[in-house]
Amino acid sequence: MDEDFDFFLSTFGPGFDRRSVSSSTIEQYRGKLPDQLLTYWEVYGWCGYAGGIFWSVNPQEYESIVSEWLKGTKLWGTDVYHVIARSAFGTLYLWGEQSGYSLKISSVDAYYICRESMFTGDQLDFGVRCFFSGLTVKSNDYENLFAVAKNKLGRLHEGEMYGFTPALALGGQRTLAGIEKVGAVEYLTFLSQVSELEELIAPNI
Repeated sequence: MDEDFDFFLSTFGPGFDRRSVSSSTIEQYRGKLPDQLLTYWEVYGWCGYAGGIFWSVNPQEYESIVSEWLKGTKLWGTDVYHVIARSAFGTLYLWGEQSGYSLKISSVDAYYICRESMFTGDQLDFGVRCFFSGLTVKSNDYENLFAVAKNKLGRLHEGEMYGFTPALALGGQRTLAGIEKVGAVEYLTFLSQVSELEELIAPNI
C-alpha cells in the first residue's frame, strides 16, 4: 500500500472482522474525506486491529453521536467532522473536511481535544498517512484495562466495545469489575445523551 500504512500494520497487525466498503459508500465520501483514506477502505475495509483495541469504522453510523456531542461546544458549525476510527473504550478519532485530523473525543470521560493540523488543503492525503503511522497500541488503551478486559470478557467483535456500567458520568468506577461488552454505537449514543463534552487542553492528540 504505502510505507506509512505498512508501518501501522507492522505495529497493529492484520485486521480482522473485516467489513467491505461498497463503491457507493466510497463515492458518498469522495470530496469529503481524503482519497488516501478511501483507498484504504477499498483495500482493507473497516475492521479491528491489535486484538480489537483499535477499529476503522463507517462514519455514517456515528453522525448522530457527533452531532449530539458537538452542538454544545465551540466547534459546532466550524467544520464537518466524520468519525474515521475508534478505540476499544470509545475514543473517537474525527476528521474535519477542512481541518483534517484535528479532533479526538474521549467518550467515557466526556472531553474533547482539538488541535490545528499541519496537513490541510492539498496535504490531506499525507495527513491520513501520518495519522495511521502515528498511532500506538498503548495510546488506545484505557487505564491499562484492555488486556485484562479482553482476558475476562473475550475479544471484541465488529460493532462492540468495552463500556463501564454504570457509565462513569453516572458514578461508575474505572475498574475491571465495571466493564462489560456493549454495542458501540448504542453505548456511545447513550453517553452523548447523559454528559456534555468539555474541552481538554493538551499539547497533541
